[in-house]
Amino acid sequence: MTNATSVSNAAPKKKKRGSSLDSKKARAGWVFVLPFVIGLIIIYIPIIFDSIRYSFNKIKILQGGGYSLEFVGWANYQEALFVDPSFVQTLSQGITQILFDIPAIVVFSLFMAVLLNQKMFGRAAFRAIFFIPVILNTGLVARIDEGNQLLEYMEDTSDSIETGTENSSVTEIVSLTDVTWLFQTMRFGTGLVEYVTQMINNIYGIINRSGVQMLIFLSGLQSISPAIYESCSIDGATTWETFWKITFPMVSPMILTCAVYTVIDNFTAASNRVMTYISDVYNQAGGNVVSSAMSWIYFLIVMVLVGVVAGVVSGFVFYQRRD
Repeated sequence: MTNATSVSNAAPKKKKRGSSLDSKKARAGWVFVLPFVIGLIIIYIPIIFDSIRYSFNKIKILQGGGYSLEFVGWANYQEALFVDPSFVQTLSQGITQILFDIPAIVVFSLFMAVLLNQKMFGRAAFRAIFFIPVILNTGLVARIDEGNQLLEYMEDTSDSIETGTENSSVTEIVSLTDVTWLFQTMRFGTGLVEYVTQMINNIYGIINRSGVQMLIFLSGLQSISPAIYESCSIDGATTWETFWKITFPMVSPMILTCAVYTVIDNFTAASNRVMTYISDVYNQAGGNVVSSAMSWIYFLIVMVLVGVVAGVVSGFVFYQRRD
């Protein structure tokens, strides 16, 4: 018994292994985002702090140069919400537009991703074509397009043309009367008809803002094992059943990602009417502090909207278990 104990005590101890693969990946991830973290701490956080400080103060220009801040509490927020007659209206229109754009962009992106994931001739070329609007909307190319008269003509909804019976917008593909006539036997509500009409006429903007979402959906579709589809085919499932029982649940995490991305992308877009209005207020005399208050009101509303969208969509998300 004593010999066995001494042998066990004399057995060499196992060497500690190095760090696990997960910890190595975590460190690599931190190294990858380190430039962003440094820029956030050094550049963006001071700007955010100054923006919050200005929203609660009034700026006074000193005679010898420079300025001083006078604390006014919630006065700038009250002026933005209750004094300015256009901010609340513009804000409500902007939020409504976001709510309309989320399902349209996500559904269109998923539909196109499913089509572009099929085996067909020239599939890579078609994928590149649908991603071109994302490149065209980048900073330099977008500034070049500011002088494009054809693009302005396509985006201008204020001008009208004669159609023989009534004036129609230059970007109007279908009218409300056309869609009503199409759906009159289907007993759809007028709200749905107006929404479909608006989305059809806004197809140019929807395509322009769907490129990144298409890539996200494509990556999700390509991660689905072909063996699952083979099993469905053997069991006799139709294409429609395969989509709703297999494809849709498997890409549901990407639906959540694309929905949140769409909200943030709309929030930071150059064509955002709320941000345009806030910029106009900033350029007015003494409007810099009021515009800061407006920006934070809009930011908080968008964050609440992101939370609501994430909460609603996450209830339908399916996560595949790997164990």
